[in-house]
Amino acid sequence: MGSGVQVSTKISTYLRRKKREITLSKLGGQANFNVRQFQPDLPLPKGISKQAVIDSLVTISIDGSAVGELTAYATEDCERFLHTVNMLPDTPVRVLEIGGNPYFTTILARRLKPAAEFHLTNYFGGDIGPRQQNVEIMGFDGKTERYDFDYLNINVETDSLPFEDGYFDIIIFCEVIEHLTNDPMAALLNLKRVLKKDGFMILSTPNVARLENVARMIAGQNIYDPYSGYGPYGRHNREYSRHELYHLMQKLGFDVNEFFTVDVHENRASSYFDVEKIMPLLQFREQDLGQYIFGKWRNSRDPEPLKPSWLYRSYPSDELDGRHI
Repeated sequence: MGSGVQVSTKISTYLRRKKREITLSKLGGQANFNVRQFQPDLPLPKGISKQAVIDSLVTISIDGSAVGELTAYATEDCERFLHTVNMLPDTPVRVLEIGGNPYFTTILARRLKPAAEFHLTNYFGGDIGPRQQNVEIMGFDGKTERYDFDYLNINVETDSLPFEDGYFDIIIFCEVIEHLTNDPMAALLNLKRVLKKDGFMILSTPNVARLENVARMIAGQNIYDPYSGYGPYGRHNREYSRHELYHLMQKLGFDVNEFFTVDVHENRASSYFDVEKIMPLLQFREQDLGQYIFGKWRNSRDPEPLKPSWLYRSYPSDELDGRHI
């Protein structure tokens, strides 16, 4: 599931998106509007440049895979990994990362937040159980780092996590929720159970209402993911707006600690439509136009009952809350 399925699924999603954007890249110039003016500064490690981070990430080899296979993904999404790691504290915490593979966030956290104790899940199909992947990567100092990452193979949407209630201080749930096929509330409640009271969930997901999608729709382009050769978990099945994600997390008993949208790679909205023509209509939500939504959510209270009617349909009426946002 995004970070929660397998590396081939993640990369196939990235390559489909990249191919579609490049196809239209000659249709327009760059707009003056800059989404990045409304987002936090890129949290780079002290004394380390973004290029140095990329130069390290692109050297990764997983279970003996060829170095360079993940160059495009590491380069394009480097900023996303840095924003995620920056939300972790410097103090000792027990962290559950859903979908660690291909381990860019995990490795950066090892380097930058060494006090954090990481537990990992992935989902490659098959039976629930412990597995391991071996990783080699060049460090910031140019020396080879080797990791044996133990993880639990589990589908968090359908299988109960085998941990005690309140076991984790922080859960990282990044680039997963958009891949869920049937019941996102079930997955989030599964995670909430093993998260401490007043612990935090770090959640990121593509912003369905990003500027690029607005421009695409005005230009008559489709914003939905293609069908995937990796099956239903290999595509984005449901993307969210910032407004929707806020209401979903509030319903589940989470309160906002941090919440923003960011661009993490080149914004190609002007390849689809003249952005300057549509910005007067978007100024009221100019802080919500980034490519990704990031949130850090405090596990504050019990969830509300019933499924939200704006997200679910064709369920018995007594299972839905009747609310629309």
